[in-house]
Amino acid sequence: MLLRRRVTAATALLGASVVAASLAAPAQASPAPGVAPSLKKNLVSYYDFEHPARGNAAQERDLGRSGTTIDLVNGGAAMRVRDGARRHAIQLGQVNPSTAGNDDWKAGVYSATGVPSLHAFNAVRGATVAGWFKMTGTNPSPNSNTANPDDVYNAVGLIGVLTGDSDGHAVRALLEIIDVSGTLRLVALGRRIDGGSSQTFAANEDWRTLLPQNTWVHLAATFDYDTGKMSLYKDGEPLDGFYTVSGDPWKLQGTPSPHLASATDPRGIKIGGSFPQNTREANPCNCRMDGLMFLDRAITPAEARLQYRIAKR
Repeated sequence: MLLRRRVTAATALLGASVVAASLAAPAQASPAPGVAPSLKKNLVSYYDFEHPARGNAAQERDLGRSGTTIDLVNGGAAMRVRDGARRHAIQLGQVNPSTAGNDDWKAGVYSATGVPSLHAFNAVRGATVAGWFKMTGTNPSPNSNTANPDDVYNAVGLIGVLTGDSDGHAVRALLEIIDVSGTLRLVALGRRIDGGSSQTFAANEDWRTLLPQNTWVHLAATFDYDTGKMSLYKDGEPLDGFYTVSGDPWKLQGTPSPHLASATDPRGIKIGGSFPQNTREANPCNCRMDGLMFLDRAITPAEARLQYRIAKR
């Protein structure tokens, strides 16, 4: 039954104000499902690929506190694939190996002036990137930027937060597979200072064992910019590994604590390869991803274990 009530001028004015405020303010993200309670306040961005942006299925809404919408680059809505009875994941990968084009399926966001909604990573003391990953094809891919058909990329891009001066490749916090002294390894790669040197923590175990074909694996990489400590986790358990750069690449020695990342907003997020602005192809991942998390602190081993158990796919 339709209820009618008298609308006073004051009520109408209030209603108009509420509507105007709702249009001016960003839409609030839905609560992120399957997140450990202790991580929720530090969850800057979270993507489960069940939430297309309103009016644009080629974008994905952020369920974290930042509300940073990402683009599903080149594949658009077709990149959301059913994987499981009710769940979707994002399919990523190389499209034309022999062509130096810009058609690889990847995701992310980029702004040359920085992404304001990612301000939580400005002068941050630590970070964590994590999610579910499933290899679905040959990795690494043929290098489409060289004339030699036998060339392959030296890395497979997973997920990362860009630096404040990035061209779409340089990162503040990254999880990927990369060549380390002639051997491909799963790594956490971090950079504290924009334009400065990066440090890499590489897993000892063969990456193909860590990420077997057609198998969902939960990975996390943590970065403590104050102490220089980095960690990798698989299915909630820490991985043994080693640092690849000797000395003090993050310039921690001789300067007072706390040490923070550069006081710049990141230029974006990259998922499944570099250059989310789609100006160049590099390091595609023939894989699926789901439940991607970007946090503004380094999580603890206990939290990594708990998060895996809560979000178990």
